[in-house]
Amino acid sequence: MSGGVTTAADRTPVVPAGRPLVRLAFAAPLSVVAGLLMVTAYPALAWWPMAFPATVLALVVLVGRRFWSAVLIGLLFGLAFFSVNLLFTARYLGPVPWAALSVLESLLTAVFAVPIALAYRWMPRVAPGRLGRLMLLPALVAGLWTLREQIVGSWPYGGFPWGRIGVSQVNGPFAEVASWVGMSGLSFLVVLLCALLVEVVRGGAFRRATGAIPAAVLLIVLLVVPQFPTADAGSLRVGAVQGNGPAGYFDQKTRGAVLNAQLTASAPLFGQRMDVLLWPEGGVDSDPTANASTSAVLQELSRRVDAPLLISAVTERGSELFNSSLLWTPEGQAGSTYDKRHPVPFGEYVPDRAFWEPFAPDLIGLIGREYTPGTASPLIELDGVGVGLAICFDVIYDDVVWDGADAGAEVYMFQTNNADFRGTDENLQQLAFAQMRAIETGRSVVNLSTVGTSQVIAPDGATLDALPIDTAGHMLTDVPLRTGLTPAVVLGPVIKIVLGWGSLAGLLAVGVLAAVRGRRRAAR
Repeated sequence: MSGGVTTAADRTPVVPAGRPLVRLAFAAPLSVVAGLLMVTAYPALAWWPMAFPATVLALVVLVGRRFWSAVLIGLLFGLAFFSVNLLFTARYLGPVPWAALSVLESLLTAVFAVPIALAYRWMPRVAPGRLGRLMLLPALVAGLWTLREQIVGSWPYGGFPWGRIGVSQVNGPFAEVASWVGMSGLSFLVVLLCALLVEVVRGGAFRRATGAIPAAVLLIVLLVVPQFPTADAGSLRVGAVQGNGPAGYFDQKTRGAVLNAQLTASAPLFGQRMDVLLWPEGGVDSDPTANASTSAVLQELSRRVDAPLLISAVTERGSELFNSSLLWTPEGQAGSTYDKRHPVPFGEYVPDRAFWEPFAPDLIGLIGREYTPGTASPLIELDGVGVGLAICFDVIYDDVVWDGADAGAEVYMFQTNNADFRGTDENLQQLAFAQMRAIETGRSVVNLSTVGTSQVIAPDGATLDALPIDTAGHMLTDVPLRTGLTPAVVLGPVIKIVLGWGSLAGLLAVGVLAAVRGRRRAAR
């Protein structure tokens, strides 16, 4: 603006808004490159800066796209990213589950590439000035990207929120921001920065120092905002045992082999002082609530270590099976039972079995158990200390972790079993979620696997103790306790609604305004 008059430089980008920046013949392979670059931001490579060029490239190839070309671009990006990121799903079951999950996630990514492309087409018609290009459009694009992550992470069958951009930043300088806005909020801010940079360059704003101010301000905020402080509440001495037993679905094993492996690895802790002994998911391979001999073994172990046990086992109640966390003492089970809230579809149960079984009868037939989702609060009381719980993939779902904090968790104990993914990056990707949960909630996390890797994570995400993969061993750690809720926990559900569904409402409003203005121009 100059003297109240809008100049041509303020109104019109260097490249017309309605025209693609990149021809489809080049945009298609570039979208594949963007997906492959994005993979490198996640473990095992964990090159967190790569999320930025990957996101920029993924956005650039969508600018100016119409419906079907946007679908194609989104599909190619999704296939390149998910087919590599989810390769661990083919470890034992072969290519069918891997291909099915990768294609499903890619199709959802393709569908939700269309709203982003529409935002790039419609917003310049409604707000062609600097405010629209350098503020409103990037915010709308980032919100729609976040909405896509939320849909992929909640639908169908509870979704699969793997590969969120926020998680890729766990080892970077922006991770602490998650304690204020949660993982969805961090995803939004990362994409917002990328979308701002796209507009700065394609609109020619880099030629004027003021044009880069919004991006510079956001970058400074991401760098300087500290982790939200939670209050010190002492410590809890936790023994944690990784038995490295034959806990995989296809492992050759005898009855009680996993239990015996856990007992053997626990023996060095006899005589050590501890407040609780933690075992991983599936560390007990029989139901201690129904098997008297298993219960007696656990009671004796509790007596030997002079501490309660926090174990995990499959429990049966009536006709229903549950993947459960249980507190065991010398007198038997104590307190309430937490049942895994998010059993893995096509892993721990088969939704709509009659429909899916004809497509892969041999694979579907392998899944004989049908776990029922739990409904209990993900918290146990341990001598007055609230312990938040999550079992394996529960950790990737916001509701489980947030509910635990709301219920009074002062520390988290995540029990998992990575035995079906030996030799892959799955355990490291899951660890990234555990680390981000520590930062997001300001709580320590004991992340314990049957086969590794296992870690004790400080409230700031740092590693306090660890066990290597495929190794039997134990940790005995004074784990910090914290009280007080972070803004991410308190406002997380609202932030997700505002960013996700608010952006969709914003897109619809922009579309209506663009249509009205188009009719007016046609009439003139």
